[in-house]
Amino acid sequence: MRSLFAVPLLFLVAHVSAKVSRLSHPHTYHKEHPDTYINEADFKDSGYPPPRTHAPSSNIWATLSNDEAASVIHWLHHQNSLNLTSAKKAGAWDNTISVVDLLAPNKTDANKYLSGQGPKPPRYAVATIMFGASEHPYVQDIGVGPLPISNNTHLLDLSYLSTKGSTKIRNYNSDEELQTKFLRNISTSVADITKDLINMTITTHDHSQGDIWGIDPLWIEDDRVIYWVSYFGNVQGFQFDGTTLLPQGLFFKCDITGRDISKWSVKGWYYNGQFWNSTEAFRDAWEHGKIQKADQINSPYLDADQHAWYGTDRFGKALPHDEKAPPVSIAPEGQRFAVDSKNRYVEWMDFSFYITFTRDTGMRLFDVKYKNQTILYELGLQEAIAHYAGSDPVQTGTAYLDTYYSFGAYAFELVDGYDCPTYSHYLNATFHAGEESRTHRNAICLFEMDMQLPISRHSSAKYVTVTRNTALVLRSVSTVGNYDYTFSYYFYLDGSIEVKVSASGYIQSAYYAQNDEYGYRIHHGLSGSMHDHVLTFKADVDVLGTNNSFAKHGAVASKESYPWSAGHKRSTMKMNRTWIGSEDESRLHVEGNGQVQYLVLNKDETNEYGEPRGYRIMPGMGGLHHLTIQESEDLINSQSFATHHMYITKQKDTEPRVSNANNNLNPRDPIVDFNKFFDGDSLDQEDLVLWVNLGMTHIPHTGDLPNTVQSTAQSSFMLLPHNYLKGDPSRQTKEMVRIQYGKKNEDMAKVHTFGSLPHPRGLLNLSSAYADLTQYAGDVAIRKFPYDPLHPYNDTDSIV
Repeated sequence: MRSLFAVPLLFLVAHVSAKVSRLSHPHTYHKEHPDTYINEADFKDSGYPPPRTHAPSSNIWATLSNDEAASVIHWLHHQNSLNLTSAKKAGAWDNTISVVDLLAPNKTDANKYLSGQGPKPPRYAVATIMFGASEHPYVQDIGVGPLPISNNTHLLDLSYLSTKGSTKIRNYNSDEELQTKFLRNISTSVADITKDLINMTITTHDHSQGDIWGIDPLWIEDDRVIYWVSYFGNVQGFQFDGTTLLPQGLFFKCDITGRDISKWSVKGWYYNGQFWNSTEAFRDAWEHGKIQKADQINSPYLDADQHAWYGTDRFGKALPHDEKAPPVSIAPEGQRFAVDSKNRYVEWMDFSFYITFTRDTGMRLFDVKYKNQTILYELGLQEAIAHYAGSDPVQTGTAYLDTYYSFGAYAFELVDGYDCPTYSHYLNATFHAGEESRTHRNAICLFEMDMQLPISRHSSAKYVTVTRNTALVLRSVSTVGNYDYTFSYYFYLDGSIEVKVSASGYIQSAYYAQNDEYGYRIHHGLSGSMHDHVLTFKADVDVLGTNNSFAKHGAVASKESYPWSAGHKRSTMKMNRTWIGSEDESRLHVEGNGQVQYLVLNKDETNEYGEPRGYRIMPGMGGLHHLTIQESEDLINSQSFATHHMYITKQKDTEPRVSNANNNLNPRDPIVDFNKFFDGDSLDQEDLVLWVNLGMTHIPHTGDLPNTVQSTAQSSFMLLPHNYLKGDPSRQTKEMVRIQYGKKNEDMAKVHTFGSLPHPRGLLNLSSAYADLTQYAGDVAIRKFPYDPLHPYNDTDSIV
């Protein structure tokens, strides 16, 4: 569940606890760098201050500062051609600025600057504007720059970033207040029926018992705008937001074409396997006892006394010995990585990278180097789909494109000691929407961790050798509607990088009736609604330059005879090497059993044995994923990046993203149709981009109540050196030991520590390993369900 309606980007922001500045007064922040929080207090008394570093160049991908965003908005309001109304005063029939973000520099220009062969790219902003002052409202992305604002600043046509030649997209959902009024009027007209069938009434004057919301995105059928909606119960009198666990199984179909509410109409009702094509037919069937009732959920709305099964607090019999303190992680000598907080630049062991943060996709990485050599120009989330299925029209009509709702706006403050260890280095995250700059404090964390499994070991008759597996982790969490997505990037001592996403939160459930083929019955009147999650990541891999090729090296079964086999063929396997020569053959399904290696290789850079050096892309825990539904009537031309496990394309400055956050408004005619990226370009020693899909098919079971657990709901892929190095680089770490066995009853064992410092001695201050959670301020939730675009910052007890 994401919203009552598919809403414009304008108001998809969240309140935060950090100081918030109206863009007209951007200097109300008192910190020099409001995006930055250096958690040095943890180490100030330890005698181990964190290492320092300075970025080798400016972070040209850095989030717009508050001053930059304020100046862009001020300048846009002086462009008469846009006819803008301030967000604070805007209504559905006004033109308003919804989001301002960085327009990332073209890779071509960025690489020239990074290599010292060109000037620093000028900074540009992208402004997303909702043009509501029209019978046919639309949303458009417009460039503004160069920055800072000067006489040279101008509007920039961004059509080159669209596969259809325009960043305009029709907005069929611009009249939120009218839609809310329309739905409640309908519900009022059948209040006696809903009271009988689902023990609930939602009227114009009283909607405390439940909610009405439905499909996303809207359907366009024969040029008519169709909206299927359903009833959901409310959680009352308590803090948990389990509304998505209370579907009531009653649905109605609306035609909401145009902006004149008097021309909107109800096209039918659906309940327990029966459909009526009008409200009159529905009422007649009810009055004549022709409706077969389904079992009701125990209560359509829950109160404090009923919260046990949906609340996330502890309940039940205590676990044995659970009263004892659990193991915790510590950093005994403080931080071992360096951060240039101003430039969001990080150095750890032989890795370095820059961090950026955007409203649409949240955290992304740029110019990732290993051993002072760029291996990735860009790495980060592109888009996420949650596509549902069910016997009812709302479940089968739900296919969220989540960047529309935003990952950045909902990357809330992390919980110290739970989301990240207490010794983590925290960074704030800022985005600019609704003509406000908003900062989520402590929304990004960096920390080292012991992976609890040696990176290598070996035993022999005389010795044992073991090397500690320490990784650097970069993490953020985004709560998009009912789901919490944890994004983690792991950097390993062997030069590998792992990208992992884990999911938790409340499931979006379905009513049980007629739904046996689409999910398990998991509670009274409740079915787990099966769905696919697909999260697309961009990995712009540059192996020793930008001229790379893509190979598949696979083990294949074979029968072979050899000079020594006396003419007999033996069953064996051989390595089959193939190249993906062009984009025509670059949509890939990862082959099973792990027999095939997927490689980005540089044919012009071989090792001393003649093998091309490169990086391998390997599925990790949970594997790669693609949509089960290959031809979605909901997503139409906006799902082509999610039908395969992985894609390879030639890098083009005109193709920076697989999607556009506004695609959700009209999936039939999206701003970016990824399918059009594939135009037969050669992939032989070209600048390659990989688009890798993580995710899972989720068929909720009873263990998903109250929340899905992250131990199973996770997926990852790895990037690891392949014939790239002369050997295992983890041999460089001092965190290893070789023990030569002592003889029984005689010599002591000889322990070789290879220069690592003696372990710190003395008493440990355990208070440093536990967070003071009384200081957690969190974020004030925005009203998302139902959603009021004219009052986007209303505080609520629930984000659903």
